[in-house]
Amino acid sequence: MPLSAVARAVEAVLIVAVEPVPTGILAELLELPVDQVEVVCDELIESCHSDNRGFEVVRIAGGLRIQTHPDLAPYVERFANVGVSSRLSAAALETLAVIAYKQPVSRAQVAALRGVNVDGVTRLLEHRGYIIPVGRATGPGQAVLYATTDAFLERLGLDRLDQLPPVEDLLPGPEALAELEEQMRPVGDA
Repeated sequence: MPLSAVARAVEAVLIVAVEPVPTGILAELLELPVDQVEVVCDELIESCHSDNRGFEVVRIAGGLRIQTHPDLAPYVERFANVGVSSRLSAAALETLAVIAYKQPVSRAQVAALRGVNVDGVTRLLEHRGYIIPVGRATGPGQAVLYATTDAFLERLGLDRLDQLPPVEDLLPGPEALAELEEQMRPVGDA
């Protein structure tokens, strides 16, 4: 089924947008009520899905964006990342996870949780745009507090922070901890 003029206009804006576009901005551009634009956006999302296109319209980081379909990632990665390493190290991912779940948080708090110095990793994450300073802690030294950015949400494909999986789901259960403890017990101890 052909797209309406409003849907085509939304699609055109999303194609040229660098960042996710909030529906409020789309409504202003189209001079339409936000709820009407929301309906059109839902139709676009469904249209991409039902037509099995190589791209999709997604709600992400508080707005909408057109992105390639996830099952085509190997082709897109080969095209876009030839000779480029943009992956984060395990240390960076661990630091980013602590910040995401504990924000706002200082470098010292992250370092205390991870048990290592995180100054360099924090600078890297800030440079890549995944975290930003959001204030200062009260008390001695007034440490800088960090939080994640919309770029972080975008990279994870999330619309809001409350879509992060519960941290409990990421921890090993009591059986796994008992097994690990057993493996670490010196031979001959009972």
